[in-house]
Amino acid sequence: MSAQAPVSPGQELAARQVAESEAWSAPGVRVLVLGVATLLAGIGLLVLGTIWSPGAGPTTLIVVAVLLLIGAELARRGLTSVVAGEARAVQLFGRYRGTIRAPGLHWVNPFARRRRVSTRIRNHETALAKVNDADGNPIEIAAVVVWQVQDTAKALYAVDDFPKFVAIQTETAVRHVASSYAYDTHGSAELSLRDNAEEITQRLSAEIAERVRPAGVQIIESRLTRLSYAAEIAQAMLRQQQANAVVGARKRIVEGAVGMVQLALQRLEEEDVVELDEERKAAMVSNLLVVLCSEQATQQVVNTGSLYQ
Repeated sequence: MSAQAPVSPGQELAARQVAESEAWSAPGVRVLVLGVATLLAGIGLLVLGTIWSPGAGPTTLIVVAVLLLIGAELARRGLTSVVAGEARAVQLFGRYRGTIRAPGLHWVNPFARRRRVSTRIRNHETALAKVNDADGNPIEIAAVVVWQVQDTAKALYAVDDFPKFVAIQTETAVRHVASSYAYDTHGSAELSLRDNAEEITQRLSAEIAERVRPAGVQIIESRLTRLSYAAEIAQAMLRQQQANAVVGARKRIVEGAVGMVQLALQRLEEEDVVELDEERKAAMVSNLLVVLCSEQATQQVVNTGSLYQ
């Protein structure tokens, strides 16, 4: 006798998961017409049976009338209307029997329970959360998620309250993504929350979709709606950003000034305008750098002597 392989908890859980299927239903308008006709016939036979004198005939009419009235009531109880943007999950004696998505009037088993599920597109905006980024700096972050129920069976039976489940998992994903990246990498090749919004948004959408997949929910889009440093360090980080901007501007100015000085010396040498030794070149470079890199307008000085005086 061969021994059976052990079943892992994950495989057992996957085998017990319920997936959406189409429920059986009959055209509701036909059943409605038949139910109204049965109701009228039952009422007529009941009145006719009570008018007749006692006997076997009236009793039979009353019994038939009662059966017709019961049939009409069952026909009425089985009617289910489905509007666009909604679905009805059919549950009979605790077991899932399928979902009706087609809009219109349907008739199902009158003893079955029909649970309404909205399949419209929904928005969820997370509350403003304070999280430490990858560098340990406290930041404030919030996001909005556009989602829709894709599998009604999983939404109803896999989780307890799927709108609340989506809200909690979305907030968890936002906090995890915010703590995985730095707010600003100061020009390095690594991803940052401020400079790489598109890449961060794509990763956020992928993580939220993975987290809410057990609930049969599809993530259509997610966007960051608020991203900033926390109030306690906002001023310090603003000064740091200003200092970085000043340093970057100074660097560009110096690079441009050096290029202009090199071009000036090269043109003077190529066109043989004036012959300068190394000492005079150093003086000329110093003067040009002062003129080009100074924040204020420099005062012009006319040399009335020779080049070396």
